[in-house]
Amino acid sequence: MRPVTETAPFPAARPRRLRRTAGLRRLVAGTRLHPAELILPMFVKEGIAGPQPVGSMPGVVQHTRESLRKAAHEAAEAGVGGIILFGVPEQKDARGSAADDPEGIVQVALRDLVSDIGDSLVVMTDTCLDEYTDHGHCGLLTESGEVDNDATLERYASAAVAQAEAGSQVIAPSGMMDGQVGAIREALDANGFAEIPILAYSAKYASAFYGPFRDAAECAPQFGDRSAYQQDPAGPVGEALREVRLDLAEGADAVMVKPALAYLDILRQVRDLVEVPVAAYQVSGEYAMIEAAAANGWIDRDRAIMESLIAIRRAGADLILTYWATEVARRLS
Repeated sequence: MRPVTETAPFPAARPRRLRRTAGLRRLVAGTRLHPAELILPMFVKEGIAGPQPVGSMPGVVQHTRESLRKAAHEAAEAGVGGIILFGVPEQKDARGSAADDPEGIVQVALRDLVSDIGDSLVVMTDTCLDEYTDHGHCGLLTESGEVDNDATLERYASAAVAQAEAGSQVIAPSGMMDGQVGAIREALDANGFAEIPILAYSAKYASAFYGPFRDAAECAPQFGDRSAYQQDPAGPVGEALREVRLDLAEGADAVMVKPALAYLDILRQVRDLVEVPVAAYQVSGEYAMIEAAAANGWIDRDRAIMESLIAIRRAGADLILTYWATEVARRLS
């Protein structure tokens, strides 16, 4: 035994003690992921014979109705909490007519899934127009080419009702139109869907990280600049919180921050502000960067995936939308 000296030649506090073994690290982990907190974004495309790989998103495909059903079953079996559907119709027009067509691709796919998987996982729908319009914007355009906020609200409301009628369990409006949550809430309630919750894309930024998504959803190449309605990355401090408050006042049941990793500070502020579930979307660009770097041997793919998700969870997300949801759920299980 060492003699006790007045001044110990070593530190009394040793944080490394609780990091020494994998068991100790698991025991004291302050941030944990669970499969039920993960939501898988999925793309279903009309008029294709088989799943089509998305070139800018390795491992992600545009599904047929049949491959979508199979992938949804796999997600449910892995313990994933939910999926969110995006549709790619064969025909697009200025109004985004396929968005609320009862026979539109998302509505048809919803009926497939609801009959297949029931409550095994939560089936959500993105409610926007960019996948359905021939110009690629999230709303209707005026003659001068600007997005008409109030006319767009009517289209969102109609699409939300069509999705609810087809079996969507959560409506998730993503277009960043002023008043979109209120318009959708009013329409759902008026059509007998007062029980359907709204997950609002409340803090959605005009981000460069959406590029690969536009390949997956086939948004028109002339979609233009969305900075006039999505939030400015360098915008006023507190703008995101104002958007969140407005959505909650209009009837949102949960709110979202998008993208995730570049906006962890915003995510933390939102989490501290509200008492409803907070989601964060790990977007296509975040996914593609890790996959590309890993393919080049520059990073450890599996560790990078888990580290990115833990960071989002640690910043305050209750729910994480990620293209790795099924893979990570299996790993966690």
